[in-house]
Amino acid sequence: MRFRNLTRRREIGANSYLLEAGDHRVVLDVGMHPKQVGYAALPDFGPLAHDSADAIFITHAHHDHIGALPVLQRKQPNTPVIMTEVTGELTSGMLHNSVNVMTKQREEESITEYPLFTHRELDGIRAQWIYRDLDRPFTVPNTNLEATLHDAGHILGSTGVMIREGSNTLFYTGDVNFEPQTICQAADFPTSGIDVLIMETTRGDFSRPEGYSRKGEKERLAALIRDTHEANGALLIPVFALGKTQEVVMMLHELHQEDLIPMMPLYIGGLSTKVTVLYDHYASRSRRSYPGFRLLEDTDLLVPRKNSRKRQEIVASPRSLYALSSGMMTEHTVSNQFAAKFLDNPRNAIAFVGYTDPTSPGYTVRNAKQGEMIKLSRDLAAIPLRARVESFDLSAHGTREQLADYAEKVKPKKLIMVHGEESAQNWFANRFAETIPDTELIRPDTHQPIDLW
Repeated sequence: MRFRNLTRRREIGANSYLLEAGDHRVVLDVGMHPKQVGYAALPDFGPLAHDSADAIFITHAHHDHIGALPVLQRKQPNTPVIMTEVTGELTSGMLHNSVNVMTKQREEESITEYPLFTHRELDGIRAQWIYRDLDRPFTVPNTNLEATLHDAGHILGSTGVMIREGSNTLFYTGDVNFEPQTICQAADFPTSGIDVLIMETTRGDFSRPEGYSRKGEKERLAALIRDTHEANGALLIPVFALGKTQEVVMMLHELHQEDLIPMMPLYIGGLSTKVTVLYDHYASRSRRSYPGFRLLEDTDLLVPRKNSRKRQEIVASPRSLYALSSGMMTEHTVSNQFAAKFLDNPRNAIAFVGYTDPTSPGYTVRNAKQGEMIKLSRDLAAIPLRARVESFDLSAHGTREQLADYAEKVKPKKLIMVHGEESAQNWFANRFAETIPDTELIRPDTHQPIDLW
Protein backbone atom coordinates (compact mmCIF):
# COMPACT_ATOMS: atom_id res chain seq x y z
CA MET A 1 0.00 0.00 0.00
CA ARG A 2 1.14 3.51 -0.82
CA PHE A 3 0.25 6.87 0.78
CA ARG A 4 0.12 10.27 -0.93
CA ASN A 5 -0.58 13.63 0.66
CA LEU A 6 -3.06 15.61 -1.46
CA THR A 7 -2.83 18.81 0.60
CA ARG A 8 -0.98 21.64 -1.11
CA ARG A 9 1.34 22.36 1.78
CA ARG A 10 2.41 20.94 5.14
CA GLU A 11 -0.01 22.67 7.52
CA ILE A 12 -3.61 22.66 8.80
CA GLY A 13 -5.59 23.23 5.65
CA ALA A 14 -7.41 21.28 2.95
CA ASN A 15 -7.00 17.84 4.52
CA SER A 16 -7.03 14.99 1.99
CA TYR A 17 -4.96 11.84 1.65
CA LEU A 18 -4.78 9.04 -0.93
CA LEU A 19 -4.17 5.35 -0.29
CA GLU A 20 -3.19 3.16 -3.26
CA ALA A 21 -3.33 -0.63 -2.89
CA GLY A 22 -2.68 -2.33 -6.22
CA ASP A 23 -5.51 -1.17 -8.48
CA HIS A 24 -7.53 0.17 -5.56
CA ARG A 25 -7.75 3.85 -4.58
CA VAL A 26 -9.14 5.15 -1.27
CA VAL A 27 -9.35 8.83 -0.27
CA LEU A 28 -9.31 9.96 3.37
CA ASP A 29 -11.17 13.28 3.85
CA VAL A 30 -11.69 16.01 1.26
CA GLY A 31 -11.33 19.41 2.93
CA MET A 32 -11.16 23.00 1.80
CA HIS A 33 -8.50 25.39 3.11
CA PRO A 34 -10.08 27.92 5.51
CA LYS A 35 -7.67 30.71 4.59
CA GLN A 36 -7.56 30.29 0.79
CA VAL A 37 -10.22 31.12 -1.80
CA GLY A 38 -11.31 29.69 -5.11
CA TYR A 39 -9.53 26.69 -6.60
CA ALA A 40 -6.45 27.43 -4.47
CA ALA A 41 -8.48 26.32 -1.43
CA LEU A 42 -8.90 22.79 -2.79
CA PRO A 43 -6.60 19.80 -2.31
CA ASP A 44 -4.43 18.88 -5.28
CA PHE A 45 -6.09 15.78 -6.74
CA GLY A 46 -3.43 15.41 -9.44
CA PRO A 47 -2.39 11.77 -8.70
CA LEU A 48 -6.02 10.60 -8.69
CA ALA A 49 -7.30 9.84 -12.19
CA HIS A 50 -10.89 10.56 -13.16
CA ASP A 51 -13.37 7.93 -11.91
CA SER A 52 -10.61 5.79 -10.37
CA ALA A 53 -11.37 5.97 -6.63
CA ASP A 54 -13.04 2.96 -4.97
CA ALA A 55 -14.07 4.80 -1.81
CA ILE A 56 -13.94 8.16 -0.05
CA PHE A 57 -13.92 8.23 3.76
CA ILE A 58 -15.12 11.32 5.65
CA THR A 59 -14.07 11.40 9.30
CA HIS A 60 -16.21 14.37 10.38
CA ALA A 61 -18.13 17.37 9.08
CA HIS A 62 -15.78 20.30 9.68
CA HIS A 63 -15.10 22.38 6.57
CA ASP A 64 -11.38 21.56 6.42
CA HIS A 65 -12.34 17.87 6.04
CA ILE A 66 -15.45 18.07 3.80
CA GLY A 67 -15.36 21.41 1.95
CA ALA A 68 -14.12 20.00 -1.38
CA LEU A 69 -16.19 16.80 -1.32
CA PRO A 70 -18.64 17.88 -4.07
CA VAL A 71 -15.72 18.84 -6.34
CA LEU A 72 -14.08 15.44 -5.86
CA GLN A 73 -17.38 13.61 -6.35
CA ARG A 74 -17.76 15.40 -9.68
CA LYS A 75 -14.44 13.84 -10.68
CA GLN A 76 -15.34 10.49 -9.08
CA PRO A 77 -19.06 10.17 -9.94
CA ASN A 78 -19.39 6.47 -9.14
CA THR A 79 -17.41 6.40 -5.89
CA PRO A 80 -19.18 5.63 -2.59
CA VAL A 81 -18.59 8.08 0.25
CA ILE A 82 -18.40 6.35 3.64
CA MET A 83 -19.08 8.00 7.02
CA THR A 84 -21.36 7.79 10.05
CA GLU A 85 -24.98 8.82 9.63
CA VAL A 86 -24.52 11.82 11.94
CA THR A 87 -21.55 13.01 9.88
CA GLY A 88 -23.53 12.62 6.67
CA GLU A 89 -26.44 14.73 7.87
CA LEU A 90 -24.13 17.39 9.31
CA THR A 91 -22.07 17.37 6.10
CA SER A 92 -25.14 18.07 4.01
CA GLY A 93 -26.09 21.07 6.13
CA MET A 94 -22.55 22.46 6.23
CA LEU A 95 -22.06 22.14 2.46
CA HIS A 96 -25.39 23.79 1.67
CA ASN A 97 -24.30 26.66 3.92
CA SER A 98 -20.99 26.74 2.04
CA VAL A 99 -22.89 27.35 -1.22
CA ASN A 100 -24.58 30.35 0.39
CA VAL A 101 -21.26 31.72 1.66
CA MET A 102 -19.51 31.27 -1.69
CA THR A 103 -22.40 32.90 -3.56
CA LYS A 104 -22.16 35.91 -1.27
CA GLN A 105 -18.37 36.05 -1.71
CA ARG A 106 -18.77 36.02 -5.48
CA GLU A 107 -21.03 39.07 -5.24
CA GLU A 108 -19.13 41.00 -2.57
CA GLU A 109 -15.50 40.03 -3.29
CA SER A 110 -15.68 39.23 -7.04
CA ILE A 111 -14.36 35.67 -6.63
CA THR A 112 -15.46 34.51 -10.05
CA GLU A 113 -14.91 30.76 -9.46
CA TYR A 114 -17.56 30.76 -6.73
CA PRO A 115 -19.71 28.90 -6.02
CA LEU A 116 -17.64 25.79 -6.69
CA PHE A 117 -20.83 23.69 -6.50
CA THR A 118 -24.57 24.24 -6.22
CA HIS A 119 -27.46 23.24 -3.98
CA ARG A 120 -28.84 21.02 -6.74
CA GLU A 121 -25.48 19.28 -7.14
CA LEU A 122 -25.36 18.60 -3.40
CA ASP A 123 -28.78 17.00 -3.47
CA GLY A 124 -27.64 14.76 -6.32
CA ILE A 125 -24.35 13.49 -4.89
CA ARG A 126 -25.96 12.23 -1.68
CA ALA A 127 -27.02 9.12 -3.58
CA GLN A 128 -23.40 7.94 -3.30
CA TRP A 129 -23.18 8.43 0.47
CA ILE A 130 -23.07 5.25 2.58
CA TYR A 131 -23.52 5.32 6.34
CA ARG A 132 -21.69 2.88 8.62
CA ASP A 133 -21.96 2.27 12.37
CA LEU A 134 -19.07 2.51 14.82
CA ASP A 135 -16.98 -0.56 15.69
CA ARG A 136 -18.47 -2.79 12.98
CA PRO A 137 -15.97 -4.00 10.35
CA PHE A 138 -17.09 -3.91 6.71
CA THR A 139 -15.59 -4.54 3.29
CA VAL A 140 -14.68 -1.42 1.32
CA PRO A 141 -16.77 -1.64 -1.88
CA ASN A 142 -15.03 -3.27 -4.87
CA THR A 143 -11.80 -3.92 -2.93
CA ASN A 144 -10.13 -6.53 -0.76
CA LEU A 145 -9.83 -3.98 2.05
CA GLU A 146 -11.68 -4.11 5.36
CA ALA A 147 -12.51 -0.96 7.33
CA THR A 148 -13.83 -0.08 10.78
CA LEU A 149 -14.89 3.34 12.12
CA HIS A 150 -14.01 4.29 15.72
CA ASP A 151 -15.37 7.23 17.72
CA ALA A 152 -12.88 10.13 17.70
CA GLY A 153 -14.54 12.25 20.44
CA HIS A 154 -13.98 15.47 18.42
CA ILE A 155 -17.53 16.40 17.42
CA LEU A 156 -20.70 14.35 17.10
CA GLY A 157 -20.22 11.63 14.49
CA SER A 158 -16.44 12.06 14.21
CA THR A 159 -14.35 8.95 13.62
CA GLY A 160 -10.93 7.48 13.12
CA VAL A 161 -10.63 4.94 10.30
CA MET A 162 -8.98 1.52 10.53
CA ILE A 163 -8.12 -0.10 7.19
CA ARG A 164 -6.85 -3.68 6.85
CA GLU A 165 -5.23 -5.30 3.84
CA GLY A 166 -4.54 -8.92 4.64
CA SER A 167 -2.42 -8.97 7.81
CA ASN A 168 -1.44 -5.28 7.52
CA THR A 169 -3.29 -2.45 9.26
CA LEU A 170 -3.44 1.33 8.97
CA PHE A 171 -5.22 3.70 11.34
CA TYR A 172 -6.09 7.33 10.48
CA THR A 173 -7.04 9.42 13.52
CA GLY A 174 -8.78 12.28 11.76
CA ASP A 175 -9.29 15.01 14.39
CA VAL A 176 -9.36 13.43 17.84
CA ASN A 177 -10.03 14.34 21.47
CA PHE A 178 -8.90 11.95 24.19
CA GLU A 179 -10.79 13.63 27.04
CA PRO A 180 -14.56 14.02 27.44
CA GLN A 181 -16.19 17.30 26.54
CA THR A 182 -19.67 18.27 27.73
CA ILE A 183 -21.58 16.31 25.09
CA CYS A 184 -18.95 14.27 23.27
CA GLN A 185 -17.31 11.43 25.15
CA ALA A 186 -13.57 10.78 24.89
CA ALA A 187 -12.24 8.98 21.83
CA ASP A 188 -12.50 5.21 21.80
CA PHE A 189 -9.51 4.21 19.65
CA PRO A 190 -7.71 0.89 19.25
CA THR A 191 -4.20 0.75 20.69
CA SER A 192 -2.83 -2.52 19.34
CA GLY A 193 -2.31 -4.22 16.01
CA ILE A 194 -1.64 -0.99 14.08
CA ASP A 195 1.27 -1.07 11.61
CA VAL A 196 0.87 2.46 10.20
CA LEU A 197 -0.56 5.40 12.15
CA ILE A 198 -1.64 8.57 10.32
CA MET A 199 -1.98 11.10 13.14
CA GLU A 200 -3.15 14.69 13.45
CA THR A 201 -0.64 17.04 15.12
CA THR A 202 -2.79 20.17 15.57
CA ARG A 203 -1.69 21.21 19.07
CA GLY A 204 1.94 20.14 18.87
CA ASP A 205 3.22 23.65 19.53
CA PHE A 206 0.86 24.35 22.46
CA SER A 207 1.55 23.39 26.06
CA ARG A 208 -1.13 23.59 28.70
CA PRO A 209 -0.20 25.46 31.88
CA GLU A 210 0.67 23.57 35.04
CA GLY A 211 -2.41 22.65 37.04
CA TYR A 212 -4.85 22.89 34.12
CA SER A 213 -8.18 21.10 34.40
CA ARG A 214 -11.32 21.34 32.30
CA LYS A 215 -13.32 21.72 35.52
CA GLY A 216 -11.12 24.68 36.44
CA GLU A 217 -11.74 26.33 33.05
CA LYS A 218 -15.50 25.89 33.49
CA GLU A 219 -15.32 27.49 36.92
CA ARG A 220 -13.29 30.42 35.53
CA LEU A 221 -15.93 30.89 32.84
CA ALA A 222 -18.66 30.82 35.49
CA ALA A 223 -16.82 33.51 37.47
CA LEU A 224 -16.60 35.72 34.38
CA ILE A 225 -20.33 35.29 33.75
CA ARG A 226 -21.15 36.22 37.36
CA ASP A 227 -18.90 39.30 37.19
CA THR A 228 -20.51 40.40 33.93
CA HIS A 229 -23.99 39.88 35.34
CA GLU A 230 -23.15 41.99 38.41
CA ALA A 231 -21.78 44.74 36.15
CA ASN A 232 -25.09 44.74 34.21
CA GLY A 233 -23.21 43.73 31.07
CA ALA A 234 -23.52 41.04 28.41
CA LEU A 235 -21.16 38.20 27.52
CA LEU A 236 -20.19 37.25 23.96
CA ILE A 237 -18.75 33.77 23.36
CA PRO A 238 -17.50 33.47 19.75
CA VAL A 239 -18.03 29.83 18.74
CA PHE A 240 -17.87 27.61 15.68
CA ALA A 241 -21.37 26.67 14.51
CA LEU A 242 -20.59 22.95 14.46
CA GLY A 243 -19.42 21.34 17.66
CA LYS A 244 -18.33 24.24 19.83
CA THR A 245 -21.76 25.90 19.94
CA GLN A 246 -23.46 22.76 21.19
CA GLU A 247 -20.71 21.99 23.73
CA VAL A 248 -20.89 25.54 25.12
CA VAL A 249 -24.70 25.56 25.33
CA MET A 250 -24.60 22.30 27.28
CA MET A 251 -21.84 23.62 29.53
CA LEU A 252 -23.80 26.78 30.33
CA HIS A 253 -26.82 24.62 31.17
CA GLU A 254 -24.62 22.59 33.54
CA LEU A 255 -23.29 25.73 35.22
CA HIS A 256 -26.79 27.04 35.77
CA GLN A 257 -28.01 23.69 37.13
CA GLU A 258 -25.07 23.73 39.57
CA ASP A 259 -26.00 27.28 40.70
CA LEU A 260 -22.64 28.58 39.49
CA ILE A 261 -24.21 31.19 37.19
CA PRO A 262 -27.47 33.14 37.50
CA MET A 263 -30.43 32.78 35.16
CA MET A 264 -29.50 34.68 31.98
CA PRO A 265 -31.07 34.43 28.52
CA LEU A 266 -28.80 32.65 26.02
CA TYR A 267 -28.93 33.46 22.30
CA ILE A 268 -27.56 31.49 19.37
CA GLY A 269 -28.40 32.02 15.73
CA GLY A 270 -28.11 31.19 12.05
CA LEU A 271 -26.16 28.07 11.15
CA SER A 272 -25.61 27.25 14.83
CA THR A 273 -29.34 26.70 15.27
CA LYS A 274 -29.57 24.44 12.21
CA VAL A 275 -26.67 22.31 13.46
CA THR A 276 -28.17 22.14 16.94
CA VAL A 277 -31.39 20.77 15.42
CA LEU A 278 -29.33 17.87 14.06
CA TYR A 279 -27.55 17.35 17.39
CA ASP A 280 -31.00 17.08 18.99
CA HIS A 281 -32.24 14.72 16.28
CA TYR A 282 -29.46 12.29 17.18
CA ALA A 283 -29.72 12.85 20.94
CA SER A 284 -30.65 9.23 21.56
CA ARG A 285 -28.87 7.66 18.58
CA SER A 286 -25.24 8.64 19.07
CA ARG A 287 -22.42 7.97 21.52
CA ARG A 288 -22.62 11.00 23.80
CA SER A 289 -23.12 12.25 27.32
CA TYR A 290 -26.67 13.29 28.24
CA PRO A 291 -28.35 10.81 25.88
CA GLY A 292 -31.84 12.01 24.98
CA PHE A 293 -31.16 15.60 26.11
CA ARG A 294 -32.35 18.08 23.47
CA LEU A 295 -30.57 21.41 23.61
CA LEU A 296 -33.30 23.46 21.93
CA GLU A 297 -36.01 22.07 24.22
CA ASP A 298 -34.36 21.16 27.50
CA THR A 299 -31.92 24.04 28.13
CA ASP A 300 -33.49 26.55 30.53
CA LEU A 301 -31.28 29.43 29.42
CA LEU A 302 -31.70 29.12 25.67
CA VAL A 303 -34.05 31.63 24.04
CA PRO A 304 -36.14 30.00 21.28
CA ARG A 305 -35.50 31.42 17.84
CA LYS A 306 -38.44 33.29 16.35
CA ASN A 307 -39.96 31.67 13.26
CA SER A 308 -39.09 34.07 10.49
CA ARG A 309 -37.56 33.70 7.06
CA LYS A 310 -36.19 37.21 7.30
CA ARG A 311 -32.77 37.42 8.93
CA GLN A 312 -33.05 39.17 12.27
CA GLU A 313 -30.22 41.24 13.72
CA ILE A 314 -29.11 40.13 17.17
CA VAL A 315 -28.86 43.11 19.52
CA ALA A 316 -27.04 43.02 22.86
CA SER A 317 -29.09 43.34 26.02
CA PRO A 318 -27.70 43.61 29.57
CA ARG A 319 -27.33 40.40 31.57
CA SER A 320 -27.54 38.17 28.51
CA LEU A 321 -25.33 35.49 26.95
CA TYR A 322 -24.53 35.31 23.23
CA ALA A 323 -22.87 32.21 21.73
CA LEU A 324 -22.39 33.40 18.16
CA SER A 325 -20.39 32.14 15.18
CA SER A 326 -17.80 32.34 13.92
CA GLY A 327 -15.32 31.40 16.60
CA MET A 328 -12.63 33.55 14.98
CA MET A 329 -14.94 36.55 14.40
CA THR A 330 -14.32 36.19 10.66
CA GLU A 331 -15.48 39.19 8.62
CA HIS A 332 -19.22 39.37 7.87
CA THR A 333 -20.12 36.62 10.36
CA VAL A 334 -22.66 37.14 13.14
CA SER A 335 -20.04 37.36 15.92
CA ASN A 336 -18.00 39.88 13.92
CA GLN A 337 -20.94 42.19 13.28
CA PHE A 338 -22.21 41.79 16.83
CA ALA A 339 -18.78 42.63 18.28
CA ALA A 340 -18.69 45.90 16.34
CA LYS A 341 -21.46 47.22 18.60
CA PHE A 342 -20.26 45.40 21.70
CA LEU A 343 -16.53 45.93 22.21
CA ASP A 344 -16.61 49.55 23.35
CA ASN A 345 -18.82 48.89 26.41
CA PRO A 346 -16.71 48.31 29.56
CA ARG A 347 -19.60 46.45 31.21
CA ASN A 348 -19.46 43.73 28.54
CA ALA A 349 -17.12 40.76 28.33
CA ILE A 350 -15.87 38.38 25.63
CA ALA A 351 -14.88 34.76 26.30
CA PHE A 352 -12.79 32.98 23.67
CA VAL A 353 -13.12 29.20 24.01
CA GLY A 354 -11.34 27.90 20.89
CA TYR A 355 -8.58 28.50 18.39
CA THR A 356 -8.18 31.86 16.62
CA ASP A 357 -5.89 32.13 13.61
CA PRO A 358 -3.27 34.92 13.87
CA THR A 359 -4.76 36.59 10.78
CA SER A 360 -8.32 36.61 12.15
CA PRO A 361 -10.19 39.51 13.80
CA GLY A 362 -10.76 37.25 16.81
CA TYR A 363 -7.02 36.90 17.33
CA THR A 364 -6.67 40.69 17.17
CA VAL A 365 -9.35 41.20 19.82
CA ARG A 366 -7.97 38.39 21.97
CA ASN A 367 -4.50 39.93 22.10
CA ALA A 368 -5.38 43.65 22.16
CA LYS A 369 -4.82 45.96 25.10
CA GLN A 370 -7.59 47.90 26.76
CA GLY A 371 -8.36 51.07 24.81
CA GLU A 372 -6.65 49.83 21.65
CA MET A 373 -8.48 50.65 18.41
CA ILE A 374 -9.80 47.49 16.72
CA LYS A 375 -10.78 47.19 13.07
CA LEU A 376 -13.01 44.14 12.81
CA SER A 377 -13.76 44.40 9.10
CA ARG A 378 -12.65 46.31 6.05
CA ASP A 379 -16.02 48.04 5.80
CA LEU A 380 -16.27 48.97 9.50
CA ALA A 381 -14.65 51.86 11.34
CA ALA A 382 -12.14 51.06 14.08
CA ILE A 383 -13.55 51.04 17.62
CA PRO A 384 -11.85 51.07 21.04
CA LEU A 385 -11.67 47.85 23.03
CA ARG A 386 -13.21 48.52 26.41
CA ALA A 387 -14.92 45.18 27.06
CA ARG A 388 -13.19 42.62 29.27
CA VAL A 389 -11.55 39.82 27.25
CA GLU A 390 -10.71 36.37 28.63
CA SER A 391 -9.54 33.11 27.03
CA PHE A 392 -10.39 29.53 28.02
CA ASP A 393 -8.85 26.25 26.86
CA LEU A 394 -11.86 24.15 25.87
CA SER A 395 -10.34 22.69 22.71
CA ALA A 396 -11.96 19.77 20.89
CA HIS A 397 -8.49 18.50 19.88
CA GLY A 398 -6.33 16.24 21.97
CA THR A 399 -3.32 17.83 23.65
CA ARG A 400 0.12 17.05 22.28
CA GLU A 401 0.88 14.96 25.35
CA GLN A 402 -2.31 12.90 24.87
CA LEU A 403 -1.55 12.34 21.19
CA ALA A 404 2.02 11.39 22.00
CA ASP A 405 0.88 8.98 24.71
CA TYR A 406 -1.48 7.34 22.22
CA ALA A 407 1.24 6.91 19.58
CA GLU A 408 3.59 5.49 22.19
CA LYS A 409 0.97 2.90 23.18
CA VAL A 410 0.43 1.94 19.55
CA LYS A 411 4.15 1.76 18.69
CA PRO A 412 3.48 1.67 14.93
CA LYS A 413 6.14 0.68 12.43
CA LYS A 414 5.49 3.93 10.59
CA LEU A 415 3.92 7.15 11.85
CA ILE A 416 2.75 9.76 9.33
CA MET A 417 2.22 13.23 10.81
CA VAL A 418 -0.52 15.36 9.22
CA HIS A 419 -2.85 18.26 10.09
CA GLY A 420 -0.22 20.36 11.83
CA GLU A 421 2.19 23.24 11.34
CA GLU A 422 5.92 22.63 10.96
CA SER A 423 6.64 23.68 14.55
CA ALA A 424 3.94 21.33 15.87
CA GLN A 425 5.36 18.36 13.99
CA ASN A 426 8.87 19.23 15.21
CA TRP A 427 7.75 18.80 18.81
CA PHE A 428 6.38 15.31 18.10
CA ALA A 429 9.44 14.32 16.09
CA ASN A 430 11.76 15.32 18.93
CA ARG A 431 9.76 13.41 21.53
CA PHE A 432 9.26 10.29 19.42
CA ALA A 433 12.96 10.10 18.58
CA GLU A 434 13.46 9.24 22.26
CA THR A 435 10.25 7.39 23.18
CA ILE A 436 9.60 5.21 20.10
CA PRO A 437 12.99 5.19 18.31
CA ASP A 438 12.10 2.12 16.23
CA THR A 439 9.12 3.88 14.62
CA GLU A 440 9.79 5.50 11.24
CA LEU A 441 8.56 9.11 11.43
CA ILE A 442 7.24 10.62 8.20
CA ARG A 443 6.23 14.18 7.40
CA PRO A 444 4.83 13.87 3.88
CA ASP A 445 5.24 16.53 1.22
CA THR A 446 2.53 17.06 -1.39
CA HIS A 447 2.12 14.00 -3.68
CA GLN A 448 5.17 12.31 -2.16
CA PRO A 449 4.68 8.54 -2.67
CA ILE A 450 5.27 6.69 0.59
CA ASP A 451 5.31 2.90 0.60
CA LEU A 452 3.59 1.62 3.74
CA TRP A 453 4.06 -2.15 3.32
